[in-house]
Amino acid sequence: MVDNLTSSEEQRTFKAKKFIVWLFVVSSSIMFGGFTSYYIVFSEAKGKGHGLVLPDLFMYSTVVLLLSSICLFIASKSFKSGNFARQRMLLWITIILGVIFGALQFEGWKSLILNGAVLVNNNASISMIYVLSGFHLLHILAGIFIIIGVLLGSYKGISLERQGFRVQIASIFWHFIDILWIYLYVFLLLNS
Repeated sequence: MVDNLTSSEEQRTFKAKKFIVWLFVVSSSIMFGGFTSYYIVFSEAKGKGHGLVLPDLFMYSTVVLLLSSICLFIASKSFKSGNFARQRMLLWITIILGVIFGALQFEGWKSLILNGAVLVNNNASISMIYVLSGFHLLHILAGIFIIIGVLLGSYKGISLERQGFRVQIASIFWHFIDILWIYLYVFLLLNS
């Protein structure tokens, strides 16, 4: 049905979908802002933060996520220059790095658990580490599916206009969750 849309109608559809993505970015920012505000209020009321040294795995996962954003940025540039083989390769690398990020997060959680910092405990600040990183990991999973959609579209040979739109949406979403993780990681480091 979408194939029958005129270019003008398709442009309106693209704008509407992009607006929804930006609404999601704003609402996710508000949600994570609420989580971090709760953390600050709780910590001030109890006079303590989480009191932990964050696992080095969180730092490594941050580096992996930055590399994935760089790959996606270059993939976007490759698409614009018409180098579709390079774009696909970089999209695959971005997906793999996203999966590695998730694996490092799970290993980081294991490290926290081994040190006695479990999700349910008498310090809500420790619990918030799991809540913040867990909700972020859900965003990573959604981002991976969006990038898979871009990748599949490049193999199916959909129109360049539609592919370009998918690349834009993936870039907005993925770079947002990259910036979000950097904020969360620095926030948790500073509020121990």
